[in-house]
Amino acid sequence: MPQTCVYVGTELARYGFGDDHPFGTDRLGAFQTEFERRKLDMRCRVLPPVTGDTELLALFHTPDYLQFLAECSRSGEGYLDGGDTPAFPGVLEACLTVAGTVCDAADRLMAGDCVNAFVPVAGLHHARRDGAAGFCAVNDCGIVIEHLKQRHKLTRIAYVDIDAHHGDGVFYAFEEDPAVIDVDFHEDGRYLYPGTGAATETGKGAAKGCKMNISLPPEGNDALFAKRWPAAEHFLKRFDVEFCILQAGADSIAGDPITHLKLTSRTHAAVARLLSALPCQRLLVLGGGGYNRHNLAQAWNDVVETLSS
Repeated sequence: MPQTCVYVGTELARYGFGDDHPFGTDRLGAFQTEFERRKLDMRCRVLPPVTGDTELLALFHTPDYLQFLAECSRSGEGYLDGGDTPAFPGVLEACLTVAGTVCDAADRLMAGDCVNAFVPVAGLHHARRDGAAGFCAVNDCGIVIEHLKQRHKLTRIAYVDIDAHHGDGVFYAFEEDPAVIDVDFHEDGRYLYPGTGAATETGKGAAKGCKMNISLPPEGNDALFAKRWPAAEHFLKRFDVEFCILQAGADSIAGDPITHLKLTSRTHAAVARLLSALPCQRLLVLGGGGYNRHNLAQAWNDVVETLSS
């Protein structure tokens, strides 16, 4: 019987910048320890990471950037952007695993092999088509959207982002694409990187009205989120979506070291539950941000527990 698929494995943990960096390689371990403590590995189908190829990255990223990424991966030196995203030896291979795993999950959902799927080290939503940004060397969200469009011929893909940071790399890459229905909850850009995501940004051209940005003030909590959510759910239901992606960044939870929102993991679980009830019945959840290890372990496992119930 189809069930919840969860991807864990050391290859996936390779995407990270050292344990002294907010996006350290220990994040997967924090999730997995709690996952096994709750015995969710007995309720879910646990799958190993999958390594993709450079053609997969090229669905979203430009050739010049992928060449630069490969060079930095070999040298392991410098930064992939202006100073947030360090290079490290093998960063290209780590990115191939993130992208390959996310696209494998999408393929399984399309084939009916699982009812929903979760990839913890994924949701790198800041990278642009032509560059890295904000701890994100590639944009697996954009890659899987292009994969769904090109391989599976989907024309109504919902992307819902509840990370504290605006998912600018996804939003602007598809700002004029009506196939991508984008709903992004985030801390007001006047107070947090990347400073984008105003409510007035609703898409351009043929995609005008296909995007929704919902800014929350610093210290915005569960009650405020719950008050704003019905408008987002009503918006999504207008489009009869075929596939839904949730970027479940845990940096929107109170106590994160680099953000200011005050949500709890109950919001993450509730959003996962509500999205799983959409008629499309295909929900891919990506871990996204989260730099307090306790918070991400609780939030991501609350999501998995909700989906596997």
